[in-house]
Amino acid sequence: MSQRTAPTLDDVARAAGVSRATASRVINGVVPVSRPATEAVREAVAMLGYRPNVAARALVTRRVGAVVVLVPETEERIFSDPFFPRAYHGALEAFRHSGFHVLLSMAHPQDGVDPMLAFFLSDHTDGAIVISHHGQDFARAVATSSRPVVFVGNPGVPGLAYVDVDQVGAAATATRHLAGRGARVIGTVTGPMDMSAGVERLRGFQQELAATGRSGHLIAEGDFTFAGGEAAAYDLLSHHPEIDALFVASDLMAAGTIRAAERLGRRVPDDLLVVGFDDSVVATQSIPTLTTMENRPDVLARTAGEMLLEKLNGREPESPVILRSKLVRRESA
Repeated sequence: MSQRTAPTLDDVARAAGVSRATASRVINGVVPVSRPATEAVREAVAMLGYRPNVAARALVTRRVGAVVVLVPETEERIFSDPFFPRAYHGALEAFRHSGFHVLLSMAHPQDGVDPMLAFFLSDHTDGAIVISHHGQDFARAVATSSRPVVFVGNPGVPGLAYVDVDQVGAAATATRHLAGRGARVIGTVTGPMDMSAGVERLRGFQQELAATGRSGHLIAEGDFTFAGGEAAAYDLLSHHPEIDALFVASDLMAAGTIRAAERLGRRVPDDLLVVGFDDSVVATQSIPTLTTMENRPDVLARTAGEMLLEKLNGREPESPVILRSKLVRRESA
């Protein structure tokens, strides 16, 4: 009894009624092919169950057919913050029909840029989306590389493509809302100051208070985690009990802020107004629920993925792409 052999490219070409070269072009996506021929080849591939030779395809396209989402964060933060799974889902959506696999690579920020840079420049990937970067070292390192890369968040290095939320405008809106709710003394728990989101949300907070003649000096730096938010808010409220409102730079930290307020005998929103940032699932599960600024990690990462696809196809995408944020009103303010 003879063994059934795997279908070949010649079999696909024969079934589709096209030349071997045309079948190869459709499968590898190197040169545009007419729509009828493309559909015929795809139907033949599906009917025969043809699987391209990955090594041979890489030689033709000079690609490995994979992009990577690089996240320089600890495993604890990645698996506890709902921002990251939503962002990865957005990247998957961008590449769903592209033929590219989407890998996820994590690197501890304290390890520096070398491990992440080595993977980015390896033969395992054709390009990268970078999410939640700290500082500008990695951005500077990849700025001279020809390999396509798109950042979620301002990398701080001219010439690199990125997508972001209007961080300054969103923080100003949050602060304005607290003032409009009658808050007299407004403080903030910031994100990390080595991240553009942390710096720009603080800037928006301070600019809005300055515009109304108020001081923006009541600040505690957090780390975008629940525990970090609780610790920062507890310290700030302990030293400045006159604070009656806080803009907190993430929902996780805002949930920690509510815990800190409870420990100090303060009730949200009766004694303390709180506005978070992200409009994540944490905002709806918190008690009380969080008023927050919208931040769609799935949209950010999908947009970054679409920009990366343009680069992979030899086009330069519009950059930067800045998305607007809106206030989502709930119980905490």
